[in-house]
Amino acid sequence: MSNAWFKRDKHERIFPINTLDLQKLAPTHQDVVNNTRQWLDQMVVGLNLCPFSSSVIARDQVRYAVCDAIADEQLKQFFVNELQILLGADERDVATSLLMFPQGLDDFGDYLTLLEWYQQLLEQADLIEHVQLASFHPQYQFEGVAEDDLSHFTNRSPYPTIHLLRQDQMARILAHVSDPDKIYLDNIETLKNLGRRRVEELCPWGT
Repeated sequence: MSNAWFKRDKHERIFPINTLDLQKLAPTHQDVVNNTRQWLDQMVVGLNLCPFSSSVIARDQVRYAVCDAIADEQLKQFFVNELQILLGADERDVATSLLMFPQGLDDFGDYLTLLEWYQQLLEQADLIEHVQLASFHPQYQFEGVAEDDLSHFTNRSPYPTIHLLRQDQMARILAHVSDPDKIYLDNIETLKNLGRRRVEELCPWGT
């Protein structure tokens, strides 16, 4: 797989690509997208866990893609297709993509295996300079951190989710942030100030 397949005339915009009509989705997929959007509104944007997310969400520049596949070949094809869509689209239409996996990845270890495989596919395709992966899971657990620590909730989402981020976009954003590591520390402080009861109310799947 070569990175040549995502090249596109930058003047050609794909307006229909990110026009999400929930009514055209299967009912189960509608639930997945709606629950994910609620998580974004209440946790990610509502608590400002990601200072860069509110603008792309408000502009409808987030692509939501639901994957029901559990077979390796189908999971691979889904990933490749979503990479093509993201990198073939104008950033003003699709700034970033959320890939949601409502089936087969309830176990956090299985999810990490898929995440590692997708990272290897990126490397094999020479795309690591173009895309980075961010990880979210209902039972997300930071290595070396106490199991009951509230910090895990910063990455706990309603469904196993892989976030496709444009590297150049993130580089532009972080160039204006004096201390990127402080974002994570601020997020932990935010959750601690809220307290466990309120955090679990906002993120019941992570309890």
